[in-house]
Amino acid sequence: MGRPHRMALRTTALGAACATLIAGGVLGLAPTARAAGGVRYVDIAGDGGTVLKANVVTPADGTRRHPLIVLPTSWGFPQVEYLVQAQRLADSGYVVVGYNVRGFWQSGGDIDVAGPHDVADAAKVVDWALAHTPSDPEHIGMAGVSYGAGISLLAAAHDPRVRAVASLSGWGDLIDSIYSGRTQHAQAAAVLDTVGTVTGHRSEESRRIFSAFYASDLSKEGDMTAWGKKRSPVTYADQLNKNGAAVMLAGAWGDTIFPPNQSAAFYDKLTGPKRLEFRPGDHATAELGGLFGVPNDVWDDTGRWFDHYLKGEDNGVDREQPVRLKSRTTGGYEGYSDWKSVSANRTKVALTGSPTIHTGVDSGADGGIVFLSSILDQVAQLPPVAAVPLLPRRWAAVWQSGKYATAQRVRGTTRLHTTLTPTAESGTLVAHLYDVGPLGLGRLVTHAPYTFHGRTPGTPFGLDLDLFSTAYDVPAGHRLALVVDTVDPLYIEHNPSGARLTFSSPADDPSYVSVPLREQ
Repeated sequence: MGRPHRMALRTTALGAACATLIAGGVLGLAPTARAAGGVRYVDIAGDGGTVLKANVVTPADGTRRHPLIVLPTSWGFPQVEYLVQAQRLADSGYVVVGYNVRGFWQSGGDIDVAGPHDVADAAKVVDWALAHTPSDPEHIGMAGVSYGAGISLLAAAHDPRVRAVASLSGWGDLIDSIYSGRTQHAQAAAVLDTVGTVTGHRSEESRRIFSAFYASDLSKEGDMTAWGKKRSPVTYADQLNKNGAAVMLAGAWGDTIFPPNQSAAFYDKLTGPKRLEFRPGDHATAELGGLFGVPNDVWDDTGRWFDHYLKGEDNGVDREQPVRLKSRTTGGYEGYSDWKSVSANRTKVALTGSPTIHTGVDSGADGGIVFLSSILDQVAQLPPVAAVPLLPRRWAAVWQSGKYATAQRVRGTTRLHTTLTPTAESGTLVAHLYDVGPLGLGRLVTHAPYTFHGRTPGTPFGLDLDLFSTAYDVPAGHRLALVVDTVDPLYIEHNPSGARLTFSSPADDPSYVSVPLREQ
């Protein structure tokens, strides 16, 4: 059995353990329906007659029509997931229909992974709501967390009746989420796969795709890409723009399921009313408290978004800077006119010398553990750490900047450019950017994986890699360090035994890491 297969088994086991904790903990704490009037449970016939379990919350005033909001559930969550927020929305004048997506819990059918059946189901739920509730057909919105977010965006692209969307911890590009850098995000996929197995009914298609993913089967790469493209809102960006829906995207810097870069790229393709928000945390952790009634910025902004674009309230949300970021270290919000402006100012750290590293061994520089690491960063500002001076140079290439006299406010997407010479035709590397203090302890700022195939051994080639976008303040007196190694528990690696990687910086094409900075 080759190394990628062993890595797949190890990371799948770790992801499965995380998924079990999520399924047994978060799902077990899902909010229960309150006994207040206006909440009722119904069965809705979805695509092909598949039964979708749903709940309906209506305003107290039943004498007139109200804007409609449809809430598809998250991956693995039961239909009561949104009841707290649904009640709040109903109290402010919305008809709210939350439904369990097909294949999960009591709903019928097989898991379609945001495929055509899920899109058709959403349209059927809107049809049902217009026929059975006092909903206004001219003012329809959709929202959801994670899986529900992606389905909402896809539905809005296919159904022009949907006038506003709030996508919370969703995705724009599914393949770029779990296969960025042509590298399998093994822990993230294992969490999704295991939760789907525990709480739902997997389709044969999804089983086949996940199997090919874990097996690192390059012959099936085209099938996986086509499958993911069909399920990616960015594929339908033109349709979404034509329909004119107002789109709000909210995510987390440390999202290990749907990293921020692909959401930002999708945002740039939207031409209608739009808003992009990033906060500290991991997948769905920023909005989780709101599901239990805890005051929550994400859900507050969601309400304001719908109030303006569905109810016509002049609450100023359309006049605010559309890109809103919250730093992982300072905690304050910053506004930008567009995503490009976030990374407008840059500084370069030269990557000199020609270090050679051996592959296949974890140097100690890691992106952390799915969910756990980014949650610790969110609640206690404790990102993954590494003792940079002690990292073994046999397994890791290390470059450092000089000490900075002033704080460096990293904002946006760090880019790596270098020349790589491999001894094998395939390989994987992971680039980590650290904030290094006076004692040499590095706190992870960002990272990203990269895998190559089909290269000629001994022949150099240019490598460009975007690290995951972030907002992080490096204190005065600290340095930035770039660490590149070849193994990270988050990912499946493709390094043949005994392979080596050499980094160089030709005079006519110098290597560097370009770090985006907010002006002081």
